[in-house]
Amino acid sequence: MKWIRQREDGVDIIVKVVTRSSACKVESTGQDALKIRLTAPPVDGKANSELVAVLAEALGVRRGAVTLVKGARSRSKVIFARGISATEAASRLCC
Repeated sequence: MKWIRQREDGVDIIVKVVTRSSACKVESTGQDALKIRLTAPPVDGKANSELVAVLAEALGVRRGAVTLVKGARSRSKVIFARGISATEAASRLCC
């Protein structure tokens, strides 16, 4: 899977975000990115905060272990999740 990369202390997850959706959910995994729908608008970092919260809950880690690494003002983002392996993360996020 190209959308997840193992690092020494966690994983990088490549995400494509769709904002202002009717519900928050991990929708699909494409070849290059994990697609996540968020209800928050992309204003004042609200969508980024919601993305971190949604991923933390889906991965089963605390919110402080999930960090936005790249793409604060873009739909394509890189998220780092500390304390989880790529295998665990993929199984919790995928079908």
